[in-house]
Amino acid sequence: MTKRLFTGLLFSAACLSAMAQQAYMVDKDVAVFYPANYDAAAHSPSPVFVHELVPQGNVPGNWKVKPVYSKEGDKTVVTLNVNADDDLYGTGEVVGDLRRNGKEVNFWNTDNYGYMKEQGKQLYQSHPWVLGVRKDGSAYGIIADNTWKSSLTTNQQIKFVSEGPAFRVIVIERANAKEVMKELAKLSGTMEMPPLWALGFQQCRYSYNPDSRVKEIIDTYRAKNIPCDVVWMDIDYMDQFKVFTYDPKQFPDPQGLQDYAHAKNFKTVYMIDPGVKVEDGYFVYDQGKANDYFVKMPDGTNYTGRVWPGDCNFPDYTRHEVRTWWSGLTSDFVKKGVDGLWNDMNEPAVFDSQTFTMDTEAVHWGDENRDKGSHLRYHNVYGYNMIKASREGMLLAKPNNRPFVLSRDNFLGGHRYGATWTGDNMSTWDHFQMSIPMTLNLSLSGQPFNGPDMGGFGADADAELLAHWTATGIYFPFARNHAAKGTVDQEPWVFGQKVEDVCRTAIERRYRLMPYIYTLFQEATVNGMPVMRPAFMADDKDPALRGEQKVFMLGDDLMIIPRWAKADNIHIPSGDWDVLQLEDKDDMYQAFVAQRPGSIVPMGNVAQSTIELDQNTLTLLVNPAEDGTATGVLYQDAGDGFGYRTGEYAKFQLSAKTEGDNITVSIKQVDGKMDMGQKNIRIGFVTDGKITYSPYVQGNEVTMKTVKDKQMGIDLKKLKFSDIDPSKQPTIQEKLKIQVEKMKKSGQAMEW
Repeated sequence: MTKRLFTGLLFSAACLSAMAQQAYMVDKDVAVFYPANYDAAAHSPSPVFVHELVPQGNVPGNWKVKPVYSKEGDKTVVTLNVNADDDLYGTGEVVGDLRRNGKEVNFWNTDNYGYMKEQGKQLYQSHPWVLGVRKDGSAYGIIADNTWKSSLTTNQQIKFVSEGPAFRVIVIERANAKEVMKELAKLSGTMEMPPLWALGFQQCRYSYNPDSRVKEIIDTYRAKNIPCDVVWMDIDYMDQFKVFTYDPKQFPDPQGLQDYAHAKNFKTVYMIDPGVKVEDGYFVYDQGKANDYFVKMPDGTNYTGRVWPGDCNFPDYTRHEVRTWWSGLTSDFVKKGVDGLWNDMNEPAVFDSQTFTMDTEAVHWGDENRDKGSHLRYHNVYGYNMIKASREGMLLAKPNNRPFVLSRDNFLGGHRYGATWTGDNMSTWDHFQMSIPMTLNLSLSGQPFNGPDMGGFGADADAELLAHWTATGIYFPFARNHAAKGTVDQEPWVFGQKVEDVCRTAIERRYRLMPYIYTLFQEATVNGMPVMRPAFMADDKDPALRGEQKVFMLGDDLMIIPRWAKADNIHIPSGDWDVLQLEDKDDMYQAFVAQRPGSIVPMGNVAQSTIELDQNTLTLLVNPAEDGTATGVLYQDAGDGFGYRTGEYAKFQLSAKTEGDNITVSIKQVDGKMDMGQKNIRIGFVTDGKITYSPYVQGNEVTMKTVKDKQMGIDLKKLKFSDIDPSKQPTIQEKLKIQVEKMKKSGQAMEW
């Protein structure tokens, strides 16, 4: 039975305008509300949910958050009243503050260089979702199950306005924000385990070409002993920007380039855009034209818009046969020498359109599971369907490898198919600071694997910005340095030895923390918890933390305090958090990393890539609670492949207890059938910021003498913050003016 038929049976009168509004419980403390004129075919299948919502009883009369349906002209309106002192979060990829109260978001995915169009209210992705946290710490989540062009305003009244037919609304009630996030993951599914290499540091530019330049980047990283796992290829590797092709002069041997990268323990990721150049004799266009695979206009002609190759047609990903075709093209391409895929420009971006995208009257044909419809309905899931097909193509090519796809465009639920980044940001302090709440709100919208372009994409980075951004950005889930064509180079070494050393130290920290980071990603695949979390999740009843957007959490056990944040304008969770002195030297750029009391954080040794990580040599950082105990978790598997689905992994419980002057830490496998081999472990006992190490011991238990001068909690006044003032750094407008003048003098055009 198809989902559409099942939905139709549940709501056989769904299209009758006289039908009363219906509401049902679909899980414990999860309610779904249907409007009186609900048309299931106009919204099915939902991109959000992995299973159809099945009624399990009536909504209690005391249910707190209920939608009210109305009309504003020909637009559908849904309002939900909430408490005036509720703190609101989520709402997807958005600029501005972490707290989303009093904000407006337009759900119409748009190419938005520098976030400057529509005052940044409209970016590359749509997540019609609000997370609310009440004063007492209890929380709720609101999903508008609607892909049509729409908007959201948030305040005491949450309001969705859609240009499509009336849609259903799902409301989750839970004891706290973490439990809401877990329920969202239960409903919308969780991401699959990424390959371990995708969590390493990554280097990109628009563009590295020819292939000799790619090799030079790889060789420089290795010569300078700066850890890195991935090098990226932007559109200049293509033959005249035609997708699924290589420039025969600049990239004549893609398999040879991949072999070169692999020999240096690097992976390669290549960009694929959706626009197919209109050119007879070009095999992708010929196939799409012959099989009628492109999006149409109402008169039956193919929709045509200009992108990088010139006039392009666009695959109609609403059709199963088109997605299958695209997966086949992807598979053939990947087999030529590709490790990962980068789907860009997939809002879709169109240069010769006033709206920067496809005309709203364009027609998507649909298939057996979805109706034919206008671009107003399918625009926001265009990239979602593209990356789904791309992921399936990677699996066709390499069925034994975990696929990695990065997408600029996405929709709520699209985390199941790909990671994302926050699009074309700028090399400014404003965008650097903004990247923290942006990444946090994407994380609070069900997308654990995300991050910004480190160092900034547009305009010129400088030494101070790159040093500070790298020293903070390596704690984001996705860690990639990326810069635009026409800007200065911004690899770690380009600004001199000082910045190079800062970047090396920061990146080495990420690799040392990889056992902990990988464990956090595994948690995200199980229950949907964000890898990067807001500070308020450490104490959901502390009102001072609700608006904190400089300090953030990496999992539950580590807190990151950027060096530029300043002690007088940040709030940190209470308790005996201890700032770790991970190096002897202090370069005044590295973010402070603080550990939660009662926790054990597994660390590894420095490696130049994740391939070189020694999973059996571990340092267990212990910050005991007042009673001398601490706990932690470590997850390990092969780092690639799908054996973990059938138990080929090892999950360890880490435990510490103090007896007299001794502390003993043990590691015990509690789940999984994979034998990871003999462990070589040591204790890193955390006290007053210092880490005292025991000798390494082979086995599953190690004991050392404790240190007695333990400080109780972080004293911010004792921390040495950077003297840089972000408010006095150049603005976006100032940087753009400098960039435009520079390019005019050099005769270059603005190519982004």
